[in-house]
Amino acid sequence: MMKRLVPISVLAAASPALTGCLPMMAVSAASMAAQGAEGRPESNAALQPQARDACSQQAAEYGAVSIIDVEQHRLNQIIVWGTVGEGTQKRSFECDYGTKITAFKLREIHPEQ
Repeated sequence: MMKRLVPISVLAAASPALTGCLPMMAVSAASMAAQGAEGRPESNAALQPQARDACSQQAAEYGAVSIIDVEQHRLNQIIVWGTVGEGTQKRSFECDYGTKITAFKLREIHPEQ
């Protein structure tokens, strides 16, 4: 009889910890299933020239364009950095590209004082 009481008491003592784990495991499994349904993103590294051209065209609305860098930021995201304008009117830009432009940020450049 004593042998049965030990496992039952261990189970009873561990049950509060298990009640927190089980819902978290269910949420994790559901999240993984949802991600699997979306599929795996494909690399767009071959699109870097198109990203450079599209972002340059977008930036050209603000002045003369100078590209600083084109970076494969994530598997399916390219970021193009550059400047537009001339002299004191120069601004920086950051352009996010997937298969098209997904974001374009233009910022003032403040000279060091």
